[in-house]
Formats: sequence, C-alpha cells, structure tokens
Amino acid sequence: MVGELLITLGVVTLLYVSWQLWIGDILIGSQMKDEAQSLSQQWAEEPVAPLPSATGGTTPAAPPATADPPALPEPAAGQEFGVVWIPRFGPDFSFRLAGGVDTAVTLDPIGIGHYPETAMPGQMGNFAVAGHRGSHGAPFQDLPSLRIGDAVVIETQEGWFTYRFRNLEYVRPSAVDVLLPVPQVSDIATDGRYITMTTCSPRYGSSERAIAYGVFESFTPRSSGAPVALTEGAAA
Repeated sequence: MVGELLITLGVVTLLYVSWQLWIGDILIGSQMKDEAQSLSQQWAEEPVAPLPSATGGTTPAAPPATADPPALPEPAAGQEFGVVWIPRFGPDFSFRLAGGVDTAVTLDPIGIGHYPETAMPGQMGNFAVAGHRGSHGAPFQDLPSLRIGDAVVIETQEGWFTYRFRNLEYVRPSAVDVLLPVPQVSDIATDGRYITMTTCSPRYGSSERAIAYGVFESFTPRSSGAPVALTEGAAA
C-alpha cells in the first residue's frame, strides 16, 4: 500500500514539474516576445546615423536592400543589439539578441546570445547564436521544425539582415567546429556569409546539440522599410 502511494506521489510530482516547465516557458516566452517587440518599436521611432559598410565607406541615407550590409561592432556580454524574427514560428516570434552565450548574463534573462568572436550579422563568415530549447522562454524549442528556405531575420537599429535556413543536424556538445568561419571546415578561407543557430537536444536534456544552418540573403536598411521576408507566415 505504501509503495503504491509513493509511486502515485512520484507520478503526480513529475506531472506537476512538467506542467510548471511547460507553462513557465509559455509565460516567460510571451514576456520576452513583448520586450523584443518593444525594442523593435523603439528603433522604428529613432533616427539612424550612417555606419561604415563592410567594404568601406558609409551606408547612404536611403539605400535599397543590398548584399553589402553595414559593419556592426561586436557587443559586450549581455548588451542587446538585435531582435530575431522567424516567421515560420508565427508573426509574434521575436526574441532579443545580445552579446555572449553565458546563461546567467544573456540566455536566461534576454533570450538569444551571440557567440563572441564569430561574425556579426551580414559579415563574411559564420554568425553564430545560441538559445534555450526547454527553459527560460525556450526561444529555440521549435528549431528542428524549420524548413529549407525559411527566413531567419535579424533586426538591428540599422535594419534587417535576412538569412535562409538550409539544413539541421545533431552533434555532440564537444563539436565546437560548428562555430568555425565556414562551419565544420577548418583551414579554409571564408567564402560566404552564414548563420549557425545552436540549442540543446532533447528539449529538456543536453546530451546533444541541434544545429541549424542558413545562408545570408540580403540586408534591408531601416529607411527602406521592413523586408518582405517578415510577412512569410507559418503556412508559407
């Protein structure tokens, strides 16, 4: 009798903890999305000063969408500099992006972090970011459901950097070569602009990492208005 009660109590406790985690991710995720959209709105209302481009010079006052994006400075740990939009996950999917991947400084309180010393958005090389899959809002919980060609849009104060998803794989946590300038390829000159998104797998575990790769498509200055990619809904 006592054994049956203990088993029942254990099952109830497990269900309660699971419910708390699931509900917690929904509530925290909703708050993080609101904060990201507030940051986006703040940028929309502020004037933008021209920045040096990646190839020298400065960006003109109202240029068209171009593959020659501005050069952004690398942020300090916890310094917010972007908002990540993934239309596949719904029109409200938006999480703030900050420097570093420390859980206490960046991932837990902010959402998505940029790996230091990897490329910045739009730069030649590998723009690598990380996010939780099963806690603290779980921004990357649905990362494995991306489809080839899905847009991943990085909004900054200067404008929008659009990438297109290409493939996903699972690797060991020790596979740091996914962060190389050309992911998983060493001793080769950078030949493109990539995005690498990393998260734990399974959702509430850490035995593996789910890695999503994409390629750069375009930069849209804020003066030109939001890119069409942002309106690509989940049904696209």
